[in-house]
Amino acid sequence: MEFRTDMSLLLDTLPTTDINGQDHEVICLRDTETVSVVVPSYNHGRFIAHCLRSVIKQGYSPLELIVIDDGSDDESPKLIEAELKNCSFACDLISRPHKGLVPTLNEGLRQSKGKYFAYLGSDDVWLPGFLDSRVKLLQSRANAVLAYGHSFVINEVDQIVECTNEWAPYRDGCVREMLLHHVVPFSPSVLYRREALERQGWNENSGLEDYDLYLRLCGDGEFAFDDDVLCAWRSHGENKSRNLDFMLTQCLEAQHRAMADLNIPMEELARAHSELKWRYAGDFIRAGQKLKALRLISTNLKGASSYRSVARMMVALALPNPLLRWRRQIAEHHATRSYGSIQP
Repeated sequence: MEFRTDMSLLLDTLPTTDINGQDHEVICLRDTETVSVVVPSYNHGRFIAHCLRSVIKQGYSPLELIVIDDGSDDESPKLIEAELKNCSFACDLISRPHKGLVPTLNEGLRQSKGKYFAYLGSDDVWLPGFLDSRVKLLQSRANAVLAYGHSFVINEVDQIVECTNEWAPYRDGCVREMLLHHVVPFSPSVLYRREALERQGWNENSGLEDYDLYLRLCGDGEFAFDDDVLCAWRSHGENKSRNLDFMLTQCLEAQHRAMADLNIPMEELARAHSELKWRYAGDFIRAGQKLKALRLISTNLKGASSYRSVARMMVALALPNPLLRWRRQIAEHHATRSYGSIQP
């Protein structure tokens, strides 16, 4: 199935005054040659309308919006068609059998043609000004392969429960060390330069497609950082990131694959692995899987950043799981009171 609205040549009418003082209206072509947006959609009928509206309502109109429904068996295709009827620029809906996220992203890259490329998960949201801010940043940074920034984390009912600016030490420029410490941009915050993205593409054999790509891209150029929070990543029961064993294994494999491309010495790779396992020990504790956490702690003490971090980890390990869950709920409640919610 394909749904197309073709209005790629958008015109703006601007007032002006000629040399004789007479008022006229001048038709000006809006700058739409820059950004292709792809939305990979799969069984997110609850969220897809909000996602698409956040793209369509951007003040900076992209060149095109391509929605690829990856074999959803819910009402997603009908909801997508309804939203695209309100789109004032070129848009496509491609519906086909399920292939998976990574083949869908590579398909979207092949189908699109903008100078810059962004994808937005069908459960995620852009805030007003996202495209305008990221495009200006990339246009000002010739050596940057992508532009990114902080993200809100929202729950299933659009409440903001966290913000990456509270804990993610993002960097501008060379991000090799940042990525090896597994400080990773959230996908909805990223705008790519096409020529760099086409050289690398998403690895269809990787379970963590974005982290694997970032590690390869950071050897090609800088990551341009924007401190503004202009997007929201949605946390819900279907997130792949909830499978911590899978996430840890895939992160370790991605770092190992990047060893040759980034000229990472074996000693540095071993240190990065140890730091990563230490960080995941904390994640396992918060998930209530303390035995797995204890195994990681006992074999990766070198991954701790300080004696204080060791002490904090031991305290967390000793706390009862219900108390840990209560602390997490309190933190999310405070974040919602502080930030509010993302309105559709």
